[in-house]
Amino acid sequence: MEKDKRPDPDSLLVSLEEEGRGKLTVFLGAAAGVGKTYAMLEAARDRLAEGVDVVVGWVETHGRAETAALLEG
Repeated sequence: MEKDKRPDPDSLLVSLEEEGRGKLTVFLGAAAGVGKTYAMLEAARDRLAEGVDVVVGWVETHGRAETAALLEG
């Protein structure tokens, strides 16, 4: 009979614990134009400066140059 090639579940759990947990931040605003996107992009730039891998999927700038500028490298 062939040896089971699946990873050891206990080893997988240990490696997950070593990686740590993720973090979710939700940006809420009571109305349009209160700065949710701007605040999110500023926070993303801060995380990027700390060496955290940041990915932006989609940003609607609503034509605001200041918001669009935060998307630049």
